[in-house]
Amino acid sequence: MRVRANATYKFMPVPMDRIWDHGAIDLPEGTIVRVINLPMTPKCNTMGQCHIEHLDGRFIGMVNTNSLQKKD
Repeated sequence: MRVRANATYKFMPVPMDRIWDHGAIDLPEGTIVRVINLPMTPKCNTMGQCHIEHLDGRFIGMVNTNSLQKKD
């Protein structure tokens, strides 16, 4: 799935993101997150990855774009 920077999505982790330990970051399944582009890093969708943050601006990390679904 392709995502857009500054758009919000629901986080529904695929197996690769379940292996990476996002549990330490308080990121339960179904959390609404925002895709961001960080300076000096690859843009979102590069190799199927993107950086995300909580809606209040707290940085979360990099996830697989397939783990992000459109909000209902």
